[in-house]
Amino acid sequence: MAKEISGFVKLQVKGGAANPAPPIGPALGSKGINIMEFCKQFNARTQDKAGKVLPVTITVYADKSFDFIIKTPPVAVQLLEVTKAKAGSEQSNRKKVGSVTWDQVRTIAEGKMQDMNCFTVEAAMSMVAGTARSMGISVTGTAPVK
Repeated sequence: MAKEISGFVKLQVKGGAANPAPPIGPALGSKGINIMEFCKQFNARTQDKAGKVLPVTITVYADKSFDFIIKTPPVAVQLLEVTKAKAGSEQSNRKKVGSVTWDQVRTIAEGKMQDMNCFTVEAAMSMVAGTARSMGISVTGTAPVK
């Protein structure tokens, strides 16, 4: 019989750098999870992605055990890495902080496809391009034909 789920916790943690300090400690402690056990497992599974921000969804069971799913880095973080910008623009419609090509958008979309709510790469590219525009990053070149 399946375990009874008592809740979910969603966090964004740098790969290989989970520790019991905030925000991880208080979020997991309030659910009764063994914080050090989570940190050990998370760090072991994300050693190859050290330093990258990774969303993680933790399923908490009634007996205080847990499972977790590590997702791909957020699109915004990947766009900042590609453009080498520090942050998005305060006025994204007026002040641009960088630019990406449609090939770079396709690469990000293909990598993020498993976590996105779309069925085609073109739809994922459209979502990535929208995120880029809202951050003040211009998308250069000709858009792929839909």
